[in-house]
Amino acid sequence: MARTTGSDGEKTEAAVREAAVNLIARFGYEAMSMRQLAAEVGVQAAALYRYFPTKEELLFTLMREHMEGLTDAWETACPISADPVQRLSAYVENHIAFHIERRHATHVSNMELRSLSPERLTQILRMRTAYEKELRAILRDGAEAGVFSIDDTGLTAMALIQMMTGVIVWFRPGERLSITEVTATYLSMTMRLVGAGTDGETTHDGARALGRARDAAAL
Repeated sequence: MARTTGSDGEKTEAAVREAAVNLIARFGYEAMSMRQLAAEVGVQAAALYRYFPTKEELLFTLMREHMEGLTDAWETACPISADPVQRLSAYVENHIAFHIERRHATHVSNMELRSLSPERLTQILRMRTAYEKELRAILRDGAEAGVFSIDDTGLTAMALIQMMTGVIVWFRPGERLSITEVTATYLSMTMRLVGAGTDGETTHDGARALGRARDAAAL
């Protein structure tokens, strides 16, 4: 009996997406078959195509939802304050927390771009650019305000994104460092990288943001 649209269908589709993320992260997009995915979810292979007409459509959906989630998370976390140090602190905290929580989805989004068609690749890259533009704006504002000392805003933003996202490669819960400790350490490294407070001064809001991270790590 075919599944009807509604709660059961939505649950099945969510299960398909979750299983696909895990399988692609483990075996790679090309190696994962739709038959393997169907077996993992517990449905007939033909049933998958009611949710995702093609295998590439499934991959694109996973990547698009990952970027939409990251963008939404940042919009929620972005502070009202215009202080660049506080905004940068919030960006780092949100980026690390989001990607650690979604380790497999992050791996898929980073490693399987080559599997998308040119049109779909362009859509994902545009979403990434829009998200990273937020970081470049923070860095530029900080440099213009004299809070940051940056030679190249674009390269600095790229370095920070790579550093923060790279946490998923080595971080494992329950090992030497907690998420809070990792975040506090990365915040300190970030502020050194952008030259925050190199003149012996840090804005009041920025100092409080860094202080909260260090205090949390000490608990």
